[in-house]
Amino acid sequence: MATSVRVLTVNIHKGFALLNRRFVLPALRDAMRSVKADVVFLQEVLGSAGNGRDDPHYEYLADEVWPEFAYGRNAVYPTGHHGNAVLSKYPIVRHCNHDASIDGHEGRGLLHCLLMPPAATAPLHAICVHLGLKETHRQRQIELLQSAIAASVTPGETLIVAGDFNDWRSRAHPVLERCTGLREVFVHAYGRAVRTFPAALPLLALDRIYVRDATAHSPYPLPRSPWSRLSDHAPLAAEVGL
Repeated sequence: MATSVRVLTVNIHKGFALLNRRFVLPALRDAMRSVKADVVFLQEVLGSAGNGRDDPHYEYLADEVWPEFAYGRNAVYPTGHHGNAVLSKYPIVRHCNHDASIDGHEGRGLLHCLLMPPAATAPLHAICVHLGLKETHRQRQIELLQSAIAASVTPGETLIVAGDFNDWRSRAHPVLERCTGLREVFVHAYGRAVRTFPAALPLLALDRIYVRDATAHSPYPLPRSPWSRLSDHAPLAAEVGL
């Protein structure tokens, strides 16, 4: 019976290291496996063939470790598309991608997955988030997130919201806690969000793991190496009690 779930979130920068100089998807897959996460939240995942690969990047990363996965297409361009993905060791009962794009700007989305851990008495909700670069856009997208939670998540069922919030001014914390009851794992543990960007020398706290109706939650420390060489964002991981 699953009593806790280890989660990992990382913006994988379409499989490239900082400044797009090296394609690092195989090394990224190895690093992800080393965390032994049960559920993985990914942003900027290529959903079409690219860089010589015939399979979508989320399928390659899931491979034999995470048998269940869901993809939400956010941005479409002539050579393909990218979006958010959730990889899971647990069955994904259903999923829905909420379009959070602002007209005329890069596509953004909220990928909501309903998971069923073994012997669980209630489902686990996982929402993978990638918000915009502008404050006004993020405010509207946070409102969309609140609406999606209110419409689809039953009070008392464990909810995990993770991803790239681009919230460098930490405006989302009080709003999400007041309006949805979400609590950020690292803010609760350390009093502040963890700096994750740029990965090699983090200055800005852009990535988050929020939880609601969890029996417990705590950060899961990750080493700087090799993560600082695998994307422009550093990853975050946490243990969440069910």
